[in-house]
Order: sequence, then C-alpha cells, then structure tokens
Amino acid sequence: MSVAAPVASEEALARLRSAVMLLNRRLRALSAEEGRTPAQSSALATLVRKGPMRAGDLAAAEAVNPTMLSRIVAHLEEAGLVARVADPRDGRATRVKATPSGRRLLMRLRARRGALLRARLEALPPGQVETLLAALPALEALGGDA
Repeated sequence: MSVAAPVASEEALARLRSAVMLLNRRLRALSAEEGRTPAQSSALATLVRKGPMRAGDLAAAEAVNPTMLSRIVAHLEEAGLVARVADPRDGRATRVKATPSGRRLLMRLRARRGALLRARLEALPPGQVETLLAALPALEALGGDA
C-alpha cells in the first residue's frame, strides 16, 4: 500500500494556479501579436510535432469539437499556414499538414516564447532558477496526461 503525498494547502494551490495562469497569459499574448489565436497556434504546433493528420484526429489531439477545429483549420489555411492533402491510406479523406510558412511561424513563436522565458529567468535570483529547473519533472508530470 502506497502512501499519498501530502496535498498542498489551499493557499499554495491558489498561488500555483495564479503563477501558471499569469505565465501562460504572457506566452499566449505572443500568439496574438503574430495574428493567431492560442487555439490556432496550438493546432499548428500539433501538426508540426506529429505530422499530417485527419481533422478528426487533430480535433481529438486539441480537445476541441470538430466544428471548432474546422474553423481553426480554415483560418490557418486562409493564412497559408496549413494545407489539406490527400490521405495516402484513404483516397476519399484528407489530412491537414503544416506548410513551410506555418513551420516558420511556429519557429518564430517558439523563439519569442523562449526569449521571454529566458529574460524572466534571468531576472530571478540564481537559487530560484535552480529550484525552478529542479522542479521541471514535477511540473511536466503535473501538466501531462495521467
């Protein structure tokens, strides 16, 4: 029988939630500066990371309904960031893939987000940076699928 780890206090949970939300808001603002919504940036990142996929699979990966995903893809397609291609396994179906322009946009967003994080980390005392970096495995587990 395993013993559960102690649960953080309500105050600690509120502070963690607030810190994560504020940092996320700052990072998401960079997508808006590039003319993309967070949902569009996320879908594009999934396509770059996982490769071409059917719209239904992309909707599932992004945890959005197919109608919403259709709108997201339409905006990305209109901007030349994604393209629809024939599904090699089923000629009746299509897949969505990132275009070279989409890949460049995602690289630019990643660079800008990295620069923002680097600047924020450089402003922290070294001890806090070390503590934060040591907590990465726990933060990754917290944000991952359980």
